Amino acid sequence: MAAYSPMLLRIAMTRLSSPADAEDVVQEVFLKLLTTRPHFRDLEHEKAWLIRTTLHRACDVARAAERRNLPLETAEVLPGGELPEPSPILSAVQALPAKYSAVIHLYYYEGYSIKEISKLLQIPLPTVGTRLSRGRERLRQLLKEDVE
Repeated sequence: MAAYSPMLLRIAMTRLSSPADAEDVVQEVFLKLLTTRPHFRDLEHEKAWLIRTTLHRACDVARAAERRNLPLETAEVLPGGELPEPSPILSAVQALPAKYSAVIHLYYYEGYSIKEISKLLQIPLPTVGTRLSRGRERLRQLLKEDVE
């Protein structure tokens, strides 16, 4: 848990805007690991399982949050003040569709190669390259819109 928690938290934050939700996702992933006790070939297989499970769970939480969005007038004001504003680049990465934000985060933030991302996400190598390229282009467009 100590070895993978920071990485999984960063991955969850690419899909979720709330640090508390991201922490819950990571906690749920480790709980699932303990309760289901899957068999892993090696440490890399375990790490890949943790990353995939985190991405899937974070997407589930994000979809659920979208379904229960309330109009601003009916929303409660939460005590405790404001959260720090995320960087424009992180906000842009979070705004991307899940298939692009996942590969961009793993490549740039976690330092994985395209080959490693292919194995982690169990998608073909060319697909990773395509998603990385298309994700970069969408990021350029999003960041260009923010500047203008």
